[in-house]
Amino acid sequence: MQVPSYKVDEYSLLPDQPGVYKFFNSESDLIYVGKAKSLKKRVASYFVKGQGINHKTRRMVREIERIEITLVNSEFDALLLENNLIKKTQPRYNILLKDDKTYPYLVLTKEHFPQIYPTRKLIPHRGIYFGPFASVKAMNNVLELIRSIFTIRTCKLDLSPEKIFEGKYKVCLEYHIGNCLGPCEGKQKEIEYLQDIEQAKHILKGNLGIAKSFFRDQMQKAAESLAFERAQYFKDKLELLEKYQSKSMVVNPAIKDLDAFAMVTDEKNAYVNYLKVKNGAIIITKTVELKKRLDETDTELLLTAIVRLRDQFNSDADEIIVNIPFDENYEGLNIHVPKIGDKKNLIELSLKNAKYYKQEKLLASGEVKDKKFRVLKQLQSDLALQDLPDHIECFDNSNMQGTNPVASMVCFLNGKPAIKEYRHYHIKTVEGPNDFASMTEVVGRRYKRLLEEAKPLPKLIVIDGGKGQLSSAVEALKSLEIYGKVPIIGIAKRLEEIYFPGDQYPIHIDKKSESLRLLQRIRDEAHRFAITFHRNVRSKKAFGSQLTEVEGIGKQTAERLLKHFKSVKKIHEASESEIASIIGQAKAKNLIAWLKNEKGG
Repeated sequence: MQVPSYKVDEYSLLPDQPGVYKFFNSESDLIYVGKAKSLKKRVASYFVKGQGINHKTRRMVREIERIEITLVNSEFDALLLENNLIKKTQPRYNILLKDDKTYPYLVLTKEHFPQIYPTRKLIPHRGIYFGPFASVKAMNNVLELIRSIFTIRTCKLDLSPEKIFEGKYKVCLEYHIGNCLGPCEGKQKEIEYLQDIEQAKHILKGNLGIAKSFFRDQMQKAAESLAFERAQYFKDKLELLEKYQSKSMVVNPAIKDLDAFAMVTDEKNAYVNYLKVKNGAIIITKTVELKKRLDETDTELLLTAIVRLRDQFNSDADEIIVNIPFDENYEGLNIHVPKIGDKKNLIELSLKNAKYYKQEKLLASGEVKDKKFRVLKQLQSDLALQDLPDHIECFDNSNMQGTNPVASMVCFLNGKPAIKEYRHYHIKTVEGPNDFASMTEVVGRRYKRLLEEAKPLPKLIVIDGGKGQLSSAVEALKSLEIYGKVPIIGIAKRLEEIYFPGDQYPIHIDKKSESLRLLQRIRDEAHRFAITFHRNVRSKKAFGSQLTEVEGIGKQTAERLLKHFKSVKKIHEASESEIASIIGQAKAKNLIAWLKNEKGG
């Protein structure tokens, strides 16, 4: 089909009808796509003098060599077509929505005994896709819910009637632990399986109310027929659904389905937050950045975000609430600014998210240089430090009932975690559970190493603990003759009290202060890092002890395996040949047999 094409000086010949226009330069590159209620009037506005167009638009107009148009039935149709063309071609002068992330979906396959599993690739003939989900965590929550309620298979077998009848398959572990009803051996009829799939589809679409009604009806029917075990079965499923729904940010069940959009802007960009509400609960939240190209109005920017985000997250909600009033109505879009009630609260929540995203982006880019170290400056003031604490190190010990004592050190640079600088420590010189002596050891080892390597010392040392742990760390600094050169504090967990060396009384930073939140974050990260390391050490030691039960494997061989594979999980995943390359073929066979037996048992 030939598309109507016009030379630049023929814009007056364009029809007075709604449609989409495309501008091409002398090299036939598409440089801009726009929509219009009247193509003739809108395109003419670029070329008629005295229209007050800005310098960016003038620069684009100078490049236009040819114009193509597509007629549509309404302005709303023009809006949708414009969005599709921009998404596909990404012209240089159009608004750029910065979001290169590939989102995850759940696919319900088209086959006998359909599967449900995650994917990032959309292959239409494979099945029905649900999503995209704003995060992998959100997707996994839904998938976990479905698998906990329904017995849907996780295998990849071809479960055609012929192959099941021929007895090609045997039930696996999933059947024996109750996660599958064994359709591969014909133990479950396909019609019963598809009933579960039908309810799972409602949940995937966000229609939890339909699934809840189904389980409630089944529970009542079972109770009426005195089948109390079956009634309890459906009650458990219903409670799982209600528990899942309670984890969502519930707004108000009376709100039903709507989309909320809030936008804040600066000279170069706009930041738009999107909240998708289904059955009174927020099920998706997403914030994006739009880069301005031609000094677009706020409504143009917000409209672009509305169309693209609704398209991306497959929203068909009839109602759209925003924080910026629109001068005109768009047929097909019910857009308004709420004035009171829960909807107004929802928009305020969305606006709060947009403002926070903008602030984080500006701080990360360094554009707001005055604010970049605002929190660090506040911390410097609160602790009366001589230097800005742009390099902070925090220590924590971990042991359980005195076993496997370890410690951790985390490092924050410019208020952000510097993960490559994190360190783990095995306690070497202390016998038994002695947190104070352990703290002296690890702090001494850390700064002795930095001094030997001539590396810079931190601007602040934080000790996870009260006066006792702080005093122990101070001993280490004194032994290295650097006490007084590096500020050091202790933070006690219970009341978030800050202790200074030699001071009997702690100080309290305002609970709402950003500087206290930074200290808490650093302390919590050190604690998490220590606990994780401690668990790994205990797991390795326990597993190492178990390995010595295998014929031919002693303590040294077990240690060699753990040293090579680094973790218990990797030993479980290793092939026989990989293991044999470390301990020999005979021992590897014995170990593989033992691992399989342990997994099966």
